[in-house]
Amino acid sequence: MKTILKAILLAATLFYLSSCSLYTRYEREEIPFVDSLYRRMSVPNDSISTASVSWDRIFTDSLLQEWIRLGIDFNTDLSVARLKIKESEAALLSAKWALLPSAGFSAKGGLPGSFTASFESGWEADIFGGLRNGKRKAIAALEQSKAYEQAVHTELVATIANSYYTLLMLDEKLAISKRTLNTWEENIRTLEALKRAGKTNEAAVLQAKANKLSVEADVLTLEKEILSMENTFCALVSIVPMPIERSTLTEQKLPENLSAGLPVELLSRRPDVRQAELALAQCFYNTNAARAAFYPNLSLNGALGWTTGSGSVVLDPGSLIASFIGSLTQPIFSRGTNKARLMAARSQQEQAAYIFRQSILDAGVEVNNALVMWQTAKRRVEINRKQIVTLQAAVWNTQLLMKHGNTNYLEVLTAQKNLLSAELAEVSDRFDEIQSVINLYHALGGGYE
Repeated sequence: MKTILKAILLAATLFYLSSCSLYTRYEREEIPFVDSLYRRMSVPNDSISTASVSWDRIFTDSLLQEWIRLGIDFNTDLSVARLKIKESEAALLSAKWALLPSAGFSAKGGLPGSFTASFESGWEADIFGGLRNGKRKAIAALEQSKAYEQAVHTELVATIANSYYTLLMLDEKLAISKRTLNTWEENIRTLEALKRAGKTNEAAVLQAKANKLSVEADVLTLEKEILSMENTFCALVSIVPMPIERSTLTEQKLPENLSAGLPVELLSRRPDVRQAELALAQCFYNTNAARAAFYPNLSLNGALGWTTGSGSVVLDPGSLIASFIGSLTQPIFSRGTNKARLMAARSQQEQAAYIFRQSILDAGVEVNNALVMWQTAKRRVEINRKQIVTLQAAVWNTQLLMKHGNTNYLEVLTAQKNLLSAELAEVSDRFDEIQSVINLYHALGGGYE
């Protein structure tokens, strides 16, 4: 018996020394293009990223903050993501217990009066890393589920903020349209008075009425969009459809300076990048486990018990049963199957590596686009404000000229129409500026503590 055990242990030691690579841990490969992700950007790539700032310091509107907290507490998708973490924790616990010995008790009786009872124990000596790589794969899966929760959390914060600011934009456009509608009604009354006085014609009156009808249609469309957006917003925070309490677009204050941080931060901040890398790590350990299948499986089993033929353990303990068995199983006929599994595992690992690298490139594109959108929107807002001042002056001057008979009312109508377009464009560009901040924060993996 001792000779057999020594032979088994010697063989196991030799195989262990020849298979140390099965125990290697996943390490991220060097990615040469990471430092070039923001090369075209004019903003400083300092070490303090906008993503490092808490979301309630980016979105300072107190009402918006309350809605975001409500969404974090009750959003369905986020609740499911949290449950996925618990599921992964259970899988990891199972993988850990697989490394420990098993134990059990069995008893059986028969005729005439026989009885047998024993304690049994078994342990798979994981000298070639099959179970250990399974445990490390489960750890990577748990981290991946946490990254998924962060992705849902970040997406939720960004979506709630974007929906909230969309409502503010629609409110502002509706206010401008209603104010313009009142202006057109006044214009129509003025034109009709001028027509009766012989200072204008029916064409000017009809043009003003057409402009008024166009604005009335826009008002109805905006009111429909606001109601639809409110319903969507309610679904985000898991409440029944209701009016959304909110402030105004003009009250919003967002950071004046934004930073993308160091490009390498994307590898730790972006949840989708982390998910892709953790999927790669799982494939790495799966490949190790596939390699381990080529090596012998060492199992140690033991049992201790007793048997009796009289039915009385106390008066007739019978005989004790004790056994210890060590087995070393080497795959022979399954080698082809194991080889196919290893080929498949290597292929999956290579696929995961490509997906990981592409996720980094995609993240860099999103950050670059968000920065360009922010810079462009800020400049457009400045231009629009100057344009509005100019058009307001143009409306005032054409009205003054018309009163003195130096121009016709069609020029006044045109000037007012241009002013309406400029005011609506200014609201849209202001929203684009806010949305670019949201997009950058989301692209950098922010919104998660």
